[in-house]
Amino acid sequence: MFSREESKKIKQLFWTSFGKSFPRKWIKYDTKIKGFSFKFHFDNKKALVALDLEDDLENRINYWEKLGQLKSILLDDFLPDAIFEEEYFLENGKEISRIYVQLDEKVNIHNKNHWQQVMTFFNEKMAAFEAFYFEYEDFIKA
Repeated sequence: MFSREESKKIKQLFWTSFGKSFPRKWIKYDTKIKGFSFKFHFDNKKALVALDLEDDLENRINYWEKLGQLKSILLDDFLPDAIFEEEYFLENGKEISRIYVQLDEKVNIHNKNHWQQVMTFFNEKMAAFEAFYFEYEDFIKA
């Protein structure tokens, strides 16, 4: 078991290592759409790459409907294993809408033997999410 401070250091080391191993600027929050962002998540249970809709309900519904119209394209051409959850609850209880891809294997950020696998997964899946977004950005923003 790790103390909070040890856990924090390990997590910082992972993200620093990821940035050095895959040095590129990810779009993440820079979509120019309020509440529409891409995220990496890695903890002691799972790793996933997500597209989160976190704005007010009206905007969430609007963008969710647009993404729904593009669902078959996203699944067929970019991320066949993407999971669509219109009502997704974060650990803090906040409700969002999320499209995500999760690494099937059980991974743990505290196990450095898992890091390379997760970094490769992150790089591949986020690149696919971004390619989808850039291809259909005008439709999504309209």
